[in-house]
Amino acid sequence: MDKVFASAADALKGIVADGQTIAVGGFGLCGIPEALIAALRDTGVKQLTCISNNAGVDGFGLGQLLETRQISKMIASYVGENKEFERQYLAGELELEFTPQGTLAEKLRAGGAGIPAFFTKTGVGTIVADGKETREFDGETYVMERSLVADVSLVKAWKADRAGNLIFRRTARNFNPNVAMAGKITVVEVEEIVENGALDPDNIHLPGIYVHRIVLNANPEKRIEQRTIRNQQGA
Repeated sequence: MDKVFASAADALKGIVADGQTIAVGGFGLCGIPEALIAALRDTGVKQLTCISNNAGVDGFGLGQLLETRQISKMIASYVGENKEFERQYLAGELELEFTPQGTLAEKLRAGGAGIPAFFTKTGVGTIVADGKETREFDGETYVMERSLVADVSLVKAWKADRAGNLIFRRTARNFNPNVAMAGKITVVEVEEIVENGALDPDNIHLPGIYVHRIVLNANPEKRIEQRTIRNQQGA
């Protein structure tokens, strides 16, 4: 089966719509599906609920969709580095569901595994647990978290074969495998596509069963979120 599409726009055609829940991989700007996010912006779909560790930065990543007011709700664990996010949230224009980082990863993984909910100690006794069921196990209190399933997941990987088997590159793996698992339809942006059978099965990080569409972006921008350098004297 060949899952490769000619462009990011083609890969999103017919599967995105107003009001959907979209999960997006990445951590900060590391491992974000740059071309797919831009293509999603260009579709003009709106009233989106976006699940992502963060919301990009002003003018890049998911920050582009905030500027065009296509996102109505964020499910995220970190919302710094984005002034437009801050402005919309404080103005009551953007709904936010704050989720601890590890809990967010598990909500996505569990959703992809068909597990509807799980119990965790994270957030007990804080606003994170407000309105949620709690239960005691072995003398400790746990809060129940519902898993997450997205209508469409947008994912970044390093390499794929045409059947959708994926290899991620170093820290760019981050949330991407869990996001891929949680999507009813998963679209993956990669830097290299090889023929089926070219990948060593022992090196595959995510099997193609979770991947529905693939698009090549051989030269992503890969912006650095915060560049920190030493002056020459301190070198």
